[in-house]
Amino acid sequence: MYFKEYSEAITWIHGTLRMGIKPGLKRMEYMLTKLDHPENKNKWVHIAGTNGKGSTLTFIRNVLEQSGYKVGTFTSPYIESFNERISINGIPVDNDAIITLCNRIKPLADELAATEWGHPSEFEIITVMMFLYFAEYATIDIGLVEVGLGGRLDSTNVITPLISVVTTIGMDHMEFLGNTIHDIALEKAGIFKPDIPIVSGVIQVEVQELYKVRADDLGSAIYQLGVNFIAEKDSNQRLSYAAPGLELTNIPVGLLGDHQLNNAAVALKTVELLKEKQFQITDNQMRAGLKGSRWPGRLEKMQDSPTIYLDGAHNIEGIKALVKASDIFHGEPVKLLFTALQDKEFVEMIKLLKTIENVDIFLTTFDYPRALSVNEIEKIASENDISFVLDWKMATGKWAQDKSENVIMVTGSLYFIAEVRKMLL
Repeated sequence: MYFKEYSEAITWIHGTLRMGIKPGLKRMEYMLTKLDHPENKNKWVHIAGTNGKGSTLTFIRNVLEQSGYKVGTFTSPYIESFNERISINGIPVDNDAIITLCNRIKPLADELAATEWGHPSEFEIITVMMFLYFAEYATIDIGLVEVGLGGRLDSTNVITPLISVVTTIGMDHMEFLGNTIHDIALEKAGIFKPDIPIVSGVIQVEVQELYKVRADDLGSAIYQLGVNFIAEKDSNQRLSYAAPGLELTNIPVGLLGDHQLNNAAVALKTVELLKEKQFQITDNQMRAGLKGSRWPGRLEKMQDSPTIYLDGAHNIEGIKALVKASDIFHGEPVKLLFTALQDKEFVEMIKLLKTIENVDIFLTTFDYPRALSVNEIEKIASENDISFVLDWKMATGKWAQDKSENVIMVTGSLYFIAEVRKMLL
């Protein structure tokens, strides 16, 4: 036994961060073969996209739970605890299971370290843990698997799912996925499999056309938002959904922001296809699932007076969605705290945030390996005519207690949002 304590296992997992991101599936195939292919022992839905993966997964999970199914989920990054990345019906794997899984996988990681492929990355280790857990230590009816990065070479792309889902396409992780929407879209399309139906929530016409050609080449049916199924806003946080054979109106949606209506529609189409694969789901269960959906750190309201929202808008597409959703502030003064990781287009993100009505922006940093340095935030703030705070905990705590404040919005890196949320709870 390598690990006796949870803290030891977690330290080992996080220690592999230094291995960096390693695109490619050879290490995954090596470990999964040694473990008798746990990835083949369950039914899956595979979800890729630049933004909206977690929200779409949450909608699908909640509908399936309402229908009485046991749903495994694999998500990243975590908001409250590491364990939540591997969950069943929203309940994270326990600490003892983490220890057991790490003890199963560490010898394989050590073997790989001596090969030409090298030691597996943190994400590869966690992905194998998930497959192994759902295959041998817990029983699920279906697993919902969120892609970590891209699709084609992502560690999760070793499954043949019941359905492949792509939520949105935007400019993110260009150092790995390419510098054009076309290139990034192709990488995401790497999760498409022959004869496996595809649900697409992408909005760019050129990507829709690209995906139609790709689906035809694979002999896979594709269901495109705005073409094969329609989402329309009824009123604030209410959706009408229409597809051949199904029309639902005035559906309450539990997650804030108009962009969530598209994510909810993609989830509904996915659920429709699951019904064709013998999952028993009623219209009322669809309604209840969407209404009851909650996803920490996604336009999440943390308190009233002053009103505090958290939103993990960590890239351009996420910031655009936040700006569009800012009408929920009703023009009230907004004090906005923001930080991004060093590899993000933070200057463009700041420009977009400035378009929020009555906003006062404060840039900060936090304790994370890829976070902006103090010198960087001072320089960026000066060049972009915004303020900065060095101690975000002190600033946030002070604002949260000040009844004269109207709206406090904290946004940016999901890793940062997780820290802020922990402090506020």
